[in-house]
Amino acid sequence: MPRETGRWHTGGKSFIRVAPMVAPRGLETDELWLREPSTQHHVAQPEVLSVRKVVVYELLSLDGVAEGPDSFITDWDDVMDANLAAVIAAQDAVILGHRSYDEWAEFWPGSNIEPFATFINGVAKFVATSAPLQREWANASVVDGGLVEFVRELKVQSGGDIGVHASISVAQALLAADVVDELRLVIAPRIAGSGRRLLDGLPSIQLESIRSSTSPSGHLLVDYRVIR
Repeated sequence: MPRETGRWHTGGKSFIRVAPMVAPRGLETDELWLREPSTQHHVAQPEVLSVRKVVVYELLSLDGVAEGPDSFITDWDDVMDANLAAVIAAQDAVILGHRSYDEWAEFWPGSNIEPFATFINGVAKFVATSAPLQREWANASVVDGGLVEFVRELKVQSGGDIGVHASISVAQALLAADVVDELRLVIAPRIAGSGRRLLDGLPSIQLESIRSSTSPSGHLLVDYRVIR
């Protein structure tokens, strides 16, 4: 269950930003009828489809453990705050596993840890589960059908980034299915020694480094893009 101590689940001050979609412009009817015939031939421009990104944000130990991050993320600084704020600012949908949903639905509605509390309470949450949700939470619904196909369909709809937070099984399933576009990892300067690792059991995946930095408390902030 998430804990306020250590603030491993918080972010800097920011708000949700929905990425605009670019739609092709058509001709107004009156303009079409009033235009003089042209002798020039115009080549039609192909329609450009915008695809949303699936972004996995995970807190890891140095040995790759993602389970129970409050056991190895024992410090939190302003740079880590700003990093998380930038991640959630681009997201308007989140995919959660059933276990993460149950824990977060109990914790976050009553939390005042900002801006993550406002973000996660208000954002559209899709839960990968075959069982009914035991707790009610605003803007939460069960994934309709298979997870991978659901996320693929969600990617071609208008909107901002699709986030995966915690939910190790969801992250692994989407990585294995080549649906994830970016990994945003916070790596603690600590070896956990045991626990579920994020990258265990995955196929070979080629990544491109987007950014890498070290926070004042010694955490590595690394961003990768999936190469296809």
